[in-house]
Amino acid sequence: MPGQVFGHTADGQAVARHVLSRGSLRVAVIDFGAAVTAIEVPDRAGRSANVVLGLDTLEGYETVSPSFGAVVGRYANRIGGGRFSLDGHTYRLPVNEGPNTLHGGPRNFGRRMWRVERSDATSLALARLSPDGEEGFPGNLEVRVRYSLPGEGVLRLDYAATTDRPTILNLTNHSYFNLAGEGAGSVLGHEVRLDADAFTPTDATQVPTGEIRPVDGTPFDFRTPRRLEAHIRDGDPQLAIAKGYDHTFVLRGPAGTLRPAATCIDPGSGRRLDVWTTQPALQLYTGNNLDGTLIGPSGRIYRSGDGVCFETQGFPDAPNRPTFPSAVLRPGETFAATTEFRFSAA
Repeated sequence: MPGQVFGHTADGQAVARHVLSRGSLRVAVIDFGAAVTAIEVPDRAGRSANVVLGLDTLEGYETVSPSFGAVVGRYANRIGGGRFSLDGHTYRLPVNEGPNTLHGGPRNFGRRMWRVERSDATSLALARLSPDGEEGFPGNLEVRVRYSLPGEGVLRLDYAATTDRPTILNLTNHSYFNLAGEGAGSVLGHEVRLDADAFTPTDATQVPTGEIRPVDGTPFDFRTPRRLEAHIRDGDPQLAIAKGYDHTFVLRGPAGTLRPAATCIDPGSGRRLDVWTTQPALQLYTGNNLDGTLIGPSGRIYRSGDGVCFETQGFPDAPNRPTFPSAVLRPGETFAATTEFRFSAA
């Protein structure tokens, strides 16, 4: 099914918007950045609203978007110092967040065109070839993401990738959720639970130190539901560095198995999001860098705390942290990961 034209890139490429629908769930995705631009779900009274932040124009996604809804890579999250070593060779990457490389560099996968492989009413398969040397990473990487609606209220993301040279890989979807509705204001009243007993503290540049710290007795303990605002202003040095939550949580259970990772509830609307994933970790990010300069489709500005991200992924800076799970992908191997966003209301 062909999508509707959403706009044209600065170099003239047509970008399409694809709408998937099943029951009360509607999801819009563009083939620039493989970005989710809208997810419409009902509240407890049956009123539907878009529950992800986004922008009105393609130009916004191309120039100023903080990865709204995008699939980012080749390496999601941070690589310290913009460099890593693999098989005795050191690779240098463009830095785009202080001294570090964030999400794979300034022209990461979220700022690239993807090609449509298959499209129907309930699924969309997108792919791209990331050539050897793109943003400094080795190997020709063929990467795919499939969005599908396998059941009522379920948005499923299946990732796959192969390479012709040893490389590193970390993929995630960077949707900013507001279960009260896009443009509804702060999400800090949302109740969140994480299936994680530990997190990875960072240095002053937000790169993990290598420590895996238990959440017990810290503001990072979401093992039972609590509002995001409950401890976000505590005088914890980790919260001060990130201006809120922007940390990797170590998920329970074996990576590679689809298991619960997070639950988020908006008490006002009754909307609920359950996140399931095969990935080893989840980055909880409370939109701390939204500064009022971006305006959403609602016509309302986005400020710090107006969206929350549940970025299922591998560990940040893993190539430089031998104690973290490996992010290396070699020829003959296939990277595969699945995340499900399950929506309901009560």
